[in-house]
Formats: sequence, C-alpha cells, structure tokens
Amino acid sequence: MELDSLAVHTLGGLANASSLFLVAAGLSLIFGVTRVVNFAHGSLYMLGLYLAYTLANVLAVPMGSAWGFWVAIVLAGLLVGLLGAVVEMGLLRRVYAAPELFQLLATFALVLVLKDAALWLFGPEDLLGPRAPGLKDAVQIGDQRLPSYDLFLIVVGPIVLGLMWGLLHRTRWGTLVRAATEDREMLGALGVNQKWLYTSVFALGAMLAGLGGALQLPREPAHLGLDMQIIGEAFVVVVVGGLGSLPGAFVAALLIALIKALCIALGTVQWLGWAVEMPKLALVLEFVVMAAVLILKPAGLMGKPQVLSRNFAPPEEPLKPLGQLGRQITLALVLGAAMVPYVLAQSPYATVLGIDLLTALLLAVSLHFLMGPAGLHSFGHAAFFGIGAYAAALLVTRALWPMEVALLIGPWVSALAGLLVGAFCVRLSGVYLAMLTLAFAQIVWSVVFQWDGITGGSNGINGVWPAAWLAQSGNFYYLCLALVTLSVLALRRVLFSPYGYALRAGRDSPVRAAAIGLPLRSLQWAAFGLSGLLAGLAGALFTFSKGSISPDSLGVGRSVDALVMVLLGGVQHLAGPLVGAVTFTWLQDTVSRSTDYWRAALGGIMVVLVLLFPQGLVGLFNALATLVQKLGLKARRAGGHS
Repeated sequence: MELDSLAVHTLGGLANASSLFLVAAGLSLIFGVTRVVNFAHGSLYMLGLYLAYTLANVLAVPMGSAWGFWVAIVLAGLLVGLLGAVVEMGLLRRVYAAPELFQLLATFALVLVLKDAALWLFGPEDLLGPRAPGLKDAVQIGDQRLPSYDLFLIVVGPIVLGLMWGLLHRTRWGTLVRAATEDREMLGALGVNQKWLYTSVFALGAMLAGLGGALQLPREPAHLGLDMQIIGEAFVVVVVGGLGSLPGAFVAALLIALIKALCIALGTVQWLGWAVEMPKLALVLEFVVMAAVLILKPAGLMGKPQVLSRNFAPPEEPLKPLGQLGRQITLALVLGAAMVPYVLAQSPYATVLGIDLLTALLLAVSLHFLMGPAGLHSFGHAAFFGIGAYAAALLVTRALWPMEVALLIGPWVSALAGLLVGAFCVRLSGVYLAMLTLAFAQIVWSVVFQWDGITGGSNGINGVWPAAWLAQSGNFYYLCLALVTLSVLALRRVLFSPYGYALRAGRDSPVRAAAIGLPLRSLQWAAFGLSGLLAGLAGALFTFSKGSISPDSLGVGRSVDALVMVLLGGVQHLAGPLVGAVTFTWLQDTVSRSTDYWRAALGGIMVVLVLLFPQGLVGLFNALATLVQKLGLKARRAGGHS
C-alpha cells in the first residue's frame, strides 16, 4: 500500500468522521437529557439532505449558485431543527413518563411517517446535488486526488465540537442541560421548566442531524434508505464514545471512520495463506468495536454509568395461570385456526398469510420471553431468527440433508448462538444491554451479507423448499400451527415452573433474589438460549415457507418489527405478543395493499396506540373488561335496591 493512497483514505475517513459526529452528537445530546433512544434521528438526517437539495435548486436563481448553496445548507439544518421541536412537543413530550421501549416504539412510528412523507414530497428517485461552490477542485497528494470539500468537512467537525462545548460550559442553558444529564428529577424540584429545556435540546439535536445530512449534498445522493443506513453508524459512535458524551462521540467517530478508511485502503491482504478482503471487513469491524467496548467498558470510552431515575415504575401484577374460560378461548382459537384452509379454500393467499402470522407470532413470543419475564431488552433479536433460518437452509442446500432434519437442527444452532451472545449480554442491563444485542446482530448480518461463498451474500439462498409431503401450503400450514402451538404451550409451562418464578424474581427484585441465593446471571443466560431456540424455529419455518432466505431476514428492520409486535400487544401480559403479532402482521399486509403510503398509515396507527393505550392492546381489553364488570356490578346493586 502506497503512502499517498493511505493519506488520501485517511483524510477521507476524517471527513466522514466529521459528518458522522454531527449526527451522533445530536443523538447523544438528546439521549443524555431526555433518555429517549431516538430511532428517528436517521430520518432527520435524511430530511436534511433532501431539504438541502431542494433549497439549493430553489435559491440558485434569486441568490446565485454560490450563495444559494451555502444558504440552503444552513436553512436545511434550521428547518429540521424546527421539525424536531414540533415532534418533541406534539409526540415525545407525551411519552416521557412511559417505559423506554414505548418511547422507542413512538420514534420508530415516526420513522415510518417521515419516510413516506419524503417519498410523497421528493419522489422515489435518488437526487444528487450540485458541487460545493469554491470547493469544486481537488488537492493532489502524490498520484492521488482528494476533493477540496473533504478538507472543508474535516474542519467542520472540530468547529462544531468547540461551539457545542462553549454552549454547554459557558452559558446558563448549557449548565441546565448538564444538570439535566446528571439528575433530571432534582432539576425539576428546583423549579426549572423542564418541558422547554427538553424541547430546546431536541431541536438542537435535530438541527445537528439535519446539518449533517445537508453537508453531504455534494458527496452522496439523497435517497429513502439513508435513515436506516446512518442510524446504525450513529448508534455505534454514541455507544462507543459514551451515551451523553459529546467529546466521546467525537473520538468514537474518528475511531470508527479511520478503521473503515484503513480497511478500504488495505484492499486484499494475505494472512496465514488466506486472501482477506479488508473492505468487506469494514462493516463488521465497527460493530466488533462496539461489542468489545460494551463488554469491557459498558459506559463507553468517555461516558458515565447511567443514572437511575427516582421515578420507579409500579410493580407488575403477578402472572396468572389460565382459568377455565382462558383454556376454552385458547382451544377455540386453535380450532378456528385449524379451520382456515377449509373455510378459505378458495383463497390460497389466506393460508400463506396464516403461515406468516404463525412465524411472526413465534418470533414475538420468543422476544417477549426475554423482555417480559426475564426483563432483558433486545434490539437484535432477528439475529436468532436469521441464524435458525440460514442453518436450516444450508443443511438442505449444502449438506443435502432432509428437510425434517434441517428443521430439527436449525433451531438448536440458534439456541447455541443465544447462549454465546447471552454469556456477554447478561453482564449488562438497560440500554447498554439493548445496544450490545444490536451489535451482535449487526455482526451476524454483516457476515451473512458479505460471505458470498457460503450464504450467497446479498442474494441469499434459494431453492429451500419443504419435503414432498408438505408441498401443499395447507399441509405446511398445519405443521406450522402444530409446532407454534406446542412451543407457546411449552413456554407457558416453563414460566409457571420454579425456573420461571426464579427468573421473574430476578427481574422484579434482583437484590433480594441474589440475597436468597438465586444465580441471576445463569437464569438469564438460560433465557437467552431458550429464546434463541424458539426464534430459530420461527426462522426455519419461515425459510421453508418462502423457499428462500436473504440477509434482510436478520436485519435491524426485522428486530424492530418483533419489538413492535410485543409492545403493541403489551409486554406486561402473556397474551401480548400473540395479539401484537397478529395485529401488526395483519395491519401491515392490509395497509400495504391499500395504499402506496402504507408506512405512514401504519406509523400513524402505532402513534395513536402508544399515546392512548400505553399498556398495549391486551391492557386495553383488560381495562374494558374491568369497566364492564364494574358497570354490571353497579347495575345489579341498583336493581337490588329498587
């Protein structure tokens, strides 16, 4: 590798680091004060780039191309900041008291709405902006050329860091922000208007995201996939640097960007007789770094341990076994599901949708087992779903094993992966645990996406069909129904076993549970394995139902879908994942066939549910049932008195 090539790639990496820092700084600032993991931050970045493109074209005529370009950059950031203030006041302000996961659900719903808003306003095509006036040339470095605009971006990052440091350490507003980061409850007790402080912080964070996107105008086209593309990298930077630490975000952005630049510069290297393509490792290494930092220093390189809130959530009601009515309803539902192929025989799609519902239901149940009884939050549960799917697919296509054997072994491969990941994850809690699961999931996704020789890379694996006796969709539907029903009943039996009671004791009162000798980490470790087993079974069934598997099946989107299912139904209830999975899958299928802007419609429905029914749909049903009982009791009393 030549020195001039290394220098150009290093400087390009520093330019990327500056842009990434702007996004990560806004995300870190918002989390530090509001404790909201803003999944929509990538959408704000995307809108910043779209707005900069539109404004640059609009202002080019009245102001000239030079002034129009730079004014468009600034205006785009300001407009996104204004949008952030509106979002905070209209949506997030209403869910601050809700659990962190419901806040995540609200911001994910916002992602869907903003994506379709961008589609409606700007269209589906990629939009490449003009080159930066005055910075159109390139700097010669040996035989290589570096765009002058990259040198400009290298300077922007430190300038923004300096301005933010001055704002936070030399102004009263900054003092209040730092105080809110340390102890929000005490700040409120001192009479500070927290609402407007939160709004200003969210607006500033959104403006930084929008500015980061706008500054990319000459470097990359605006497209609808930018939101999910940038949010993963921003999460890595924020977690590695330390949640709430702006200097940590800057250092982490430099570290991650330089690692990726070095991998690209090295190209293909020989290591122990193997040809290693370093550019392919770039995507994996950033998440490896994130996982290593979380394992060794959970608070990040420059972060502080998360401060516990004084506003403790009320204890959950004890889980209750099914009564006679519950068993009758369950039996009726299973029998009704068994009648689907007969009742809807003229609609083959109904059976296909039924299989999708069953696999989604099992995935949601497996995640609920971690989130509910075990109290372990996971942002990367799709990894276990995908591992089970790919294991079954590889056994059929590569090892040429029978489908029945692959369906049996695939979930156990996923269970082993769950135990491996769980061995590291049980050391953490809260958002750090969730981020570590996300890191492991992204490592698995990166390997699958780039290992063309084994996994098929981005094309995935095709031709993974069930055995001949299951070729008809009706037969495979009954297999799915039987396996999912048995899995759910078995998991319910586990929850009411001594292990299940011990697991919930560790969730509700870890200090007392440890005092009486319960091995909390071992209990949680086993929960990861069992959850991975069920998720792997869902993945294997999904693979054989579709005849193929691709990396999308274990991406962030699939993990978020599973989270939405659990939260939609209600994480406090055993029936929550069942109701949530069926409702979400049905809504997604119905709405997507009704309108091109189905994401916005689905996101709007999710926002309404979050605001009106924070206990989920099952919580709503229980509240209505309780209300009906009270009204009936009052009516009987009134009738008795009369």
